[in-house]
Amino acid sequence: MSQEPTLTYVYAVAVPTPELGRILASLRGVADAALSLLPPLDEAGPAAPSFVTSQVPHGDWREEALRAHFEDLDWLESTARAHHHVIQALGDRATVLPLRMATLYQDEERALAALREQRPAFADRLALLAHHAEYGVKVYVRPEAAGDAGADAPDSAPPAATPAPAPSSPGKAYLQARKRQHHAREDRYQQAARAAERIAAAAAPHATHAVRHPTQSGPLTRGAAGEDGENVLNDAYLVPDEQAEAFRSAVEQAGEGLPGVRVDVTGPWAPYSFAMPAPPATGTDTDTDTSTDTPGGPT
Repeated sequence: MSQEPTLTYVYAVAVPTPELGRILASLRGVADAALSLLPPLDEAGPAAPSFVTSQVPHGDWREEALRAHFEDLDWLESTARAHHHVIQALGDRATVLPLRMATLYQDEERALAALREQRPAFADRLALLAHHAEYGVKVYVRPEAAGDAGADAPDSAPPAATPAPAPSSPGKAYLQARKRQHHAREDRYQQAARAAERIAAAAAPHATHAVRHPTQSGPLTRGAAGEDGENVLNDAYLVPDEQAEAFRSAVEQAGEGLPGVRVDVTGPWAPYSFAMPAPPATGTDTDTDTSTDTPGGPT
């Protein structure tokens, strides 16, 4: 009985070490596949960057199948989590260069060709990322308090002896409430802008690189503590390991004293935001960019 053909799935670039080999042996990748290094050794020497790979069934990962899978949110989430789990587990013990989900090659020979072609660039990037981790910084404008939005909620209650005059019409009362709501919202955005400026100034001495991502919307606006709010800043920072505590403390302090604004700091993460684009998947019929805001990840 012939074995089902496979594709070579690439998770990341890393330098082979005995510790990395032990970690790989304890992990499973997407589709519960075993992991390996490609190549562990070759003419470039044992310290040359290598691909972290697994083999996945061709029938389930070819281009046509992937197009259908990408419409299945459960499949997409479980696959993204499996991909991220491999990268994060490796990144906890070694320097890794994460590649996008579903980076696939027709076979190991084609993957090796791409690896050899880009090895100098990979080596430079791994040197840059060594002893660094990614941290995410997000600023949220909190939802309006009930008193901000209620049509019958005044800015402040008048003394009991001098009741406020009734508005001349329901329409006027509505417009007054809307005006208060608009001013409160405007004030929160001004506070968020100040928080962003403070954070950038506070983070700069402790980070080597920064990336500004698009703000998030919908369910992704729930912060690390599960609170709702509108995301108005979504930055990633590359931070040296020895600066991690100082970075987190400086950013958190920068967001203090701003009512209506919440600052979330997450990490450490594998450096997704500072990785190079995935190499072209030469000779494969599957090279689909499924890059997303990875779970917990950096952004």
